[in-house]
Amino acid sequence: MSSDRESAAYLPRIVVLGGGTGLSVMLRGLKQKPIDITAVVTVADDGGSSGILRSELEIIPPGDIRNVLTALADVEPLLGQLLEYRFDKGNGLAGHSLGNLMLAAMRDITGDFVTGVRELSRVLAVRGRVLPSSDQALVLRAEMEDGSIIEGESKIPKAGGVIRRVSIEPKDARALPEALEALREADAILVGPGSLYTSILPNLLVPEITKTIVESKALKMFICNVMTQPGETDDYKVSDHLKAVRDHVGEDLFDYVIVNNGEIPEQVQARYAEQGARVVHLDLDEVTKQGYKIIADKLVLFRTYLRHDAERLSQHIYQLVESWMFKKR
Repeated sequence: MSSDRESAAYLPRIVVLGGGTGLSVMLRGLKQKPIDITAVVTVADDGGSSGILRSELEIIPPGDIRNVLTALADVEPLLGQLLEYRFDKGNGLAGHSLGNLMLAAMRDITGDFVTGVRELSRVLAVRGRVLPSSDQALVLRAEMEDGSIIEGESKIPKAGGVIRRVSIEPKDARALPEALEALREADAILVGPGSLYTSILPNLLVPEITKTIVESKALKMFICNVMTQPGETDDYKVSDHLKAVRDHVGEDLFDYVIVNNGEIPEQVQARYAEQGARVVHLDLDEVTKQGYKIIADKLVLFRTYLRHDAERLSQHIYQLVESWMFKKR
């Protein structure tokens, strides 16, 4: 009898690490593919609704987890809007999203935040699993180029300086066992897109997470951001993103780098330039010299904001994984 892994019904196991809007956009495309998705989400957020709930209820910040649950949920659009609904009035309610409050309530009902996420995932018919990277809320610190220390994920981009490096507290934060198990079983591991220093690196700074990624034989991909982020990656090229990861974790983690090389209209670039954001330049020779394989394509859509083209991006990812799996047989 053939094993599950060898059977026609086997779905490639993909683990995606990150947080923020970029990750959620990509997951909306990936969930349409015949794959088994696990999203491992950062727990360093300390701003807005998440920050208030984290402080007052002593829970893992729910905002990034809520975004990912909404992206992977197989529900009517109206229910998705309900999860994202943010109160703008009410003493104590203003600023909170309903999805964050639901996650806080599920923690109390089930007695455990991770169990609460699992149960809410079941109710929302989530396609895959959503896991925090740690069952501890992390504090993110940034050492700036001028030697100053900025504490708090929400404060770092607003500091207006150049980030030298970031660290988490506690430094030996324990990884969620289920996240480590997913990484060990993964056929492919994706990192990004998302804020480099405040969404991506907080996951990779959990020691057991990076150790498990390094030891994994899975296909490993980095999805690079389309635009720089003011206060985090000003003037960064693709190679600068990769160097920042390597400098923080001490390893070249990735086999492939997926980047946008499509033209972005000048009027769109001008709009982003007003906010201090620029197109992330693909310095092809430098990235290739560092040993990475590159997939470059037109991967952006512009509506109100620039976003990755989820369908096109997920197709590249799926094709890479299929090819990788075929070679392993």
